[in-house]
Amino acid sequence: MKKSVKSYLHNFLVLATFLFIDQVHGDSFEYNLYNNYGIVGLIHTPTARIYDEGVHGVTVYDGTPNQTVTLSANPFDWMEASFFYTNVEDRPYCYDFTSPFCSQDFKDKGFNVKVRVKEEGKLPAIAIGLQDFAGTGIYSSEYIVGSYGINKTDFHFGLGFGLLDGSDQSFKNPLSLISDKFNDRPTELEGLGGSFQPSRYFSGETVSPFFGVSHVVRNKLILKLEHDTSVRPGLVPFREPKSDYSFGFDYLINDNFSIGMSFERGDYATFKFVYKNDPISTYQKSQYARGDLREGDNKYTQLINNLEENGIGVKKLTESAGSIGLQLTQVIHPNLQVVEQIIAQSARDAGITKEIKKDIEIANLLAVSEIDDAYEKTAQTIYERQSSKKYSTSTRLQFRPFLASREEFFKGALMLENDTEFIIRKNLFFNTNLKYSLADNLDDLYLPPVNTFPAQVRSDVKEYLNKVKDGGILIGRAQFDYHLTPFENHHIMMSAGIFEDMFSGAGMEYLYFMPNTNYSFGIDVFKVYKRDYSWRFGLLDYENTLATANFYYRNYGTLPFDMRVSAGEYLAGDVGFTLELSRSFYNGVQFGAFATFTDVTTEQFGEGSFDKGIFFNIPIYGNMINYTWRPLTKDPGATLNRRHTLHSLLVRLKPIN
Repeated sequence: MKKSVKSYLHNFLVLATFLFIDQVHGDSFEYNLYNNYGIVGLIHTPTARIYDEGVHGVTVYDGTPNQTVTLSANPFDWMEASFFYTNVEDRPYCYDFTSPFCSQDFKDKGFNVKVRVKEEGKLPAIAIGLQDFAGTGIYSSEYIVGSYGINKTDFHFGLGFGLLDGSDQSFKNPLSLISDKFNDRPTELEGLGGSFQPSRYFSGETVSPFFGVSHVVRNKLILKLEHDTSVRPGLVPFREPKSDYSFGFDYLINDNFSIGMSFERGDYATFKFVYKNDPISTYQKSQYARGDLREGDNKYTQLINNLEENGIGVKKLTESAGSIGLQLTQVIHPNLQVVEQIIAQSARDAGITKEIKKDIEIANLLAVSEIDDAYEKTAQTIYERQSSKKYSTSTRLQFRPFLASREEFFKGALMLENDTEFIIRKNLFFNTNLKYSLADNLDDLYLPPVNTFPAQVRSDVKEYLNKVKDGGILIGRAQFDYHLTPFENHHIMMSAGIFEDMFSGAGMEYLYFMPNTNYSFGIDVFKVYKRDYSWRFGLLDYENTLATANFYYRNYGTLPFDMRVSAGEYLAGDVGFTLELSRSFYNGVQFGAFATFTDVTTEQFGEGSFDKGIFFNIPIYGNMINYTWRPLTKDPGATLNRRHTLHSLLVRLKPIN
C-alpha cells in the first residue's frame, strides 16, 4: 500500500477516536439513506449499512452528466437489491447519426446488489457489493466496505474495483494473489449484452481505497463528506475532477422522505430525492372494532356481527358439544395470523369460550381447512347466510411508467382505473378493469423495437400505449372465471374473455393444493388471441395455444422464500422454463425476481440474451401496488398476464415466517 493511503487511513481512525461517545446512531433506518445509485451509502460511494428486511425505496438523482431513477428493496436483512434507469448527457444514444434518435442522450438500465457479511460489533460492519453487474456495464463496479458508527457520526472505508477504481492512490489488486485472472478486467461485453459477466467481478490490475463520513445534526440534517474514487472520464463521461472529495447534506423531511444536495468533486452541484419505507415496523395491525350489540341478540349473533364489522364474512356457523365451527369468506386481511387474532377477540367479546374451528374460502376455494368429517356429523347449524353481496368495485389513481424509451427518457400516464367483480353465482365471477387517461405523454412513441421475434407478442407495446390519450375508456380486462373443486385438494379454474391489455382468450388451470403443506403443482392450458391496438374487442391476426406445467414450493426456517418453476410454451411459440424466487412478508409486501430460458438463441433474442426481471407488491398510502419490471421488452419468454392464478388465491392467507 502506498504511503499516502496509509496516511489517509491513519487520519480517518484518529478522527473516529476523538469523536467517540457511547450511543451509536449509524446503523439505523432513520439516519441511513440511499446514495446517488440507490444503494445505502454516502454521495457516490456505498457503505456497509443495510436496512431491515422488507424496506424499500425510490431515489431520484439529478447530476452531471447523469440523471438516475432507482428502485431499491431488502428481501432479507442482510441483502439489498436495486435496479435503475439512467439518462447520460454528452454521450449519444448511438453513433449512426443518420438515425433520427441517435443524437439524443444515452439511456441505460441495470441491477445492483449488496450483501452484508458481518454486522457491527466491536469491529466494523462489512459488506460486499456489485453495481451494474448484468448489462452494458457503464457503471460496472464492485466493492468491499466497512462501516463503524460512533454516536451520531458514521465512518466508512472500502476498496473499489471497476468504476470505483479511479484513485491516484490505487494499489495492486490483492485478489491477484489467488489467481492471475483477477488482473484482467474485460472492457468488451460478452455476447450482446444484458447477461452476467463474472469475469469482470472484482477484477482489474489495481483497486482504489475510498472513504467517507456522515454526521447527524439536530436529528434532521445529515452532513456528508467522501473521497470519491470514480473513474473520470470513463464509460460515463464525467468531467475531469478538480478534487477527489465531495460533500453535501441530506434533510430528513420525515421518516420516509428526504432531500439532499451535494457539491461533487469540486465541479458541480447535484440534487437527490429519496423515499424509503419500512412497512413491517410501520404496519398498523388491524384495529379491532366491536360489532353493534342490539337488544335480543344472542352470543352467536354478536360473534357474527363482530367478525363482519372487521371485514370477515361468515357463511355458516355450527356448534358441537365442545367447539364452534365457522365457515368464513374473507379477502381483506393479508395473513392468517391477523384473521385468527380477530376471531379470538370477537369470540371473547361475544362471551364464547369454546374452541373455534374454521374453514376459510377465497373465491369459493378452500384455502384453510380445520373442520373435519367427524365434527360435521355431530355439529348443529346455528346460522347460514342466505344471500351475499353480488359485486364489489374500487376506483383508484394509477401511474403507468414507460422509462428509458428511445424517444424520451421519461414517459408515462396518470390513469383513473376501476376494478369491478360481479358474483354471478357462488363460484362464477366476472371481473372488469377499465382505464381512462387523465394525463400522459405516450402519443409520440413511434420508433419500432430494435429486435423483434417472428411472433411480435410484446415488443409492439408502443402501438398500444400511443392510443391511450385518445382512446377514451379503455378495456384492460373483461374476464369470466369459474372455480370448482371436484375432489378434495384438486382445484380447477376455467377462464374466458379479455385477460389483459394485449391478449384475449379462453383456458383452464388445474392445481393440486393441500392446506398446511409447503408445495403444490398443476398445469394450465390457454388458447390466446392478440388484441388490436384500440383496447376494445377487436383482434389481430395472431393466436397461439399455451400449455404450462407449474411447481410451487415455500421454504421456511432460516432462509424463507417462495419458488415457482414452470415449463412449457410461451406466447411467441418458444419453449422453455421459468425460475421465479420471491419473499413475502406478514403485511402482504412481496419482492421477487425471475429468469426465463427458452429455445430461442442469444442471437435471435438480441440485447439482453434472455428474459429476466423483478416484481414487487408494496403498500403506498394504504394500497398495494403491483409492478413487474424487465430490462427490455422482448417477445421470447413472454407469458400471459392473468389477474389471479389458483395458487395465488389459495396461498393468500398461508402463514409467512
